[in-house]
Amino acid sequence: MSAPASAAAQDGVDRLTYAPMVMADLDAVFAIEQAVYPHPWTRGNFVDSLASGYSAWTLHDGDALAGYFLLMLAVDEAHLLNVAVAGARQGQGIGRYLLDKVAACARGLGAESVLLEVRPSNLRALDVYRRYGFAEIGRRKNYYPAHNGQREEAIVMRFVL
Repeated sequence: MSAPASAAAQDGVDRLTYAPMVMADLDAVFAIEQAVYPHPWTRGNFVDSLASGYSAWTLHDGDALAGYFLLMLAVDEAHLLNVAVAGARQGQGIGRYLLDKVAACARGLGAESVLLEVRPSNLRALDVYRRYGFAEIGRRKNYYPAHNGQREEAIVMRFVL
């Protein structure tokens, strides 16, 4: 008899290691970024974020990267710039685990809330954010690049710490 899905997901999270993102992680980070996003960040975006001193963290399962996030502090609010879970690891509770780490990191930086933008078409992410407790606070028109030169709005969400 197999373990319940939640127990299996927890087992998968328990063996992950959480560590600051370093330049040596960028090949694996960029590979996930390209695989999971239709309009990924460039490698230069990650290099610039690390050089700017943003809080950047990774989750590894042994030698394999399972996910990552980048967080920027702006006064008393943390802005979640990027978060991703490796495609093969999605649906295993890692997104929620990363959001727990985002909240802990933001608190450690003295933030009172976490802000993020998400595409309305990214239904899976929207569901994860809403279930976590993020609430929509606005929209940004023409924020994201979309197919055929079009633009997609962003849903702005906030989680109060």
